[in-house]
Amino acid sequence: MNYGHMIKEIGRGAKGARSLDAEAAESLFGDILDGKVPDLELGAIIIALRIKSESLAELIGFKRAIDARCVQVSVPNGPRCVVLPTYNGARRQANLMPLLALMLAQRGVPVLIQGRHDFESRTSPFELLAALGIHPAADIADASAQLRQTRLACIGVDKLLPGLETLLSLRLRFGVRGSAHTMAKLLDPCRGRSVRVVAVTHPEYLERMHGFLLADGGHAMLLRGTEGEAFANPRRRPRMEVFAEGIASEAWAAEEGGAPPLEGLPDAPGVVENATLIRAMLSGDVPVPDPVSKQADTLADLALR
Repeated sequence: MNYGHMIKEIGRGAKGARSLDAEAAESLFGDILDGKVPDLELGAIIIALRIKSESLAELIGFKRAIDARCVQVSVPNGPRCVVLPTYNGARRQANLMPLLALMLAQRGVPVLIQGRHDFESRTSPFELLAALGIHPAADIADASAQLRQTRLACIGVDKLLPGLETLLSLRLRFGVRGSAHTMAKLLDPCRGRSVRVVAVTHPEYLERMHGFLLADGGHAMLLRGTEGEAFANPRRRPRMEVFAEGIASEAWAAEEGGAPPLEGLPDAPGVVENATLIRAMLSGDVPVPDPVSKQADTLADLALR
């Protein structure tokens, strides 16, 4: 493949760059995932895409490349499996992603948590999950068995798509995220039986992901995440949009105003404090924040469609 020609198209800067069509994007990202692109060209491609940002056609092509390589986890009969990506971890607020997962699993809705962590400045979501007794599956068969037995499984992206794991790890060398981080949150290890929770960090990605999820099909929820994690901000409910087979609808409108600290909900980014808070919410000793409760209700309903 002529990577130089592609770099010439996408590397002209934010205003002069041209996007690849879906077929070219699929071929390119497939080669990247397969480790075929030389380091020099790979670095140029990653930075060019970050400056230009991905077009809808490129996102569709990248997703096709991922779908062709991502191994699939078996989902038990019944509701669809809610797929929760975790790639950030807590910084200032408590991470309530495990709370959302456990609430859904208690209702009989299968939940698969997938991700990785390499942020030294954030509390690892995998350490938090371990404190709650949730440990990464050894392999796909183990994850499938966990879903059957407990309705809750956790797995590293390295077990789902090793090429994406390698690409994500380059953040430490580049110092910035790239298209791999966007695509990791769109990973679908249960195609045809999933409800993906797509949590974006920056507002401009809401519009971009809206268009992608309409084109991609399947079942999904789109919202602005909390510190990058896939749960509704307990301090101010974000807009939550749901997608079912190419049709989008607003589940909850965004609350207006700021997001001040909530009385009775302390900041708890540490593993022990965060896990204690989640246990207290599950036992009813501390109320579950209304935005998280509404998110759980909406996902449980979407899993039955």
